[in-house]
Amino acid sequence: MNTILLAIAGGVAGLGVFLLVVWIAPIVRGSLRSRRAGPLPRPSKVVVAIVVGCALWLLTGWPVAGALGAAAVWWAPLLLGGDGEHREQVAGIEAVASWTEMLRDLMAGSSGLNQAIAATASIAPEPLRDAVVRLSEDLRGGRDPRDALHTFAETVDNPTADLVASALATATTRHATDLGVLLGALSESARDQAAMLVKVSAGRARLRTSSRIIMGVTLGMAAFMLVFNPAYLEPFDGFLGQVFLAVIGALWATAVVWMTRMSRFSLGPRVLAPAPTKEAAL
Repeated sequence: MNTILLAIAGGVAGLGVFLLVVWIAPIVRGSLRSRRAGPLPRPSKVVVAIVVGCALWLLTGWPVAGALGAAAVWWAPLLLGGDGEHREQVAGIEAVASWTEMLRDLMAGSSGLNQAIAATASIAPEPLRDAVVRLSEDLRGGRDPRDALHTFAETVDNPTADLVASALATATTRHATDLGVLLGALSESARDQAAMLVKVSAGRARLRTSSRIIMGVTLGMAAFMLVFNPAYLEPFDGFLGQVFLAVIGALWATAVVWMTRMSRFSLGPRVLAPAPTKEAAL
């Protein structure tokens, strides 16, 4: 009877740790384009998280260890993954700069805005091509240029693209004689920002490496103690031990999330940020 009660209590504590990690993780997710609804989790990832959690529970007899293991499998790729997010940011900014220069050159040759956008649809940089093709189709279909450009900015989700879209939207409603100069300045600013991102990322690479080393050493030490000196971990077998393990796991997860957030770079607020929906407000 005591074993059943211990298992139930430990399971509840472990579930609390997992929910706490799920609540903390959006801090990092906010830097990963949280305004969009992300893709659904892959079934394989769900299965692996469940299997690892159950295996740790059976191996150690600690429900909290199972919950922490499942949470680690779920969030570790996001927190301690590669530098793909940084490369995507740099590629996106450079793509906006190149496309802006294309528009400037075409419009300097007496092409109208719609014609210039249509001409760049097939030759726009890869990170931006789908959004430019959609923008061209919207304009060709008679959609209001300002709405089409706003949708374009939403699709690209980049502060620099917001500035370009705002400049082009202004040019559709007013006679902008200096539009070419403005587009040139925006492209130059975008390239400067991309270069700054590269420098900042190089400076923060050490922090990202430190986060991975700390996590690896901590998990490795815990596994070593569990295999070669299980008597040292016996205090965690009881209910109070599980509570302390849950607290330790929550603090450790918070520290990892904090260090990961410090190593990331924010592009800043968007000019054309989407208006909050009723659901988000609630």
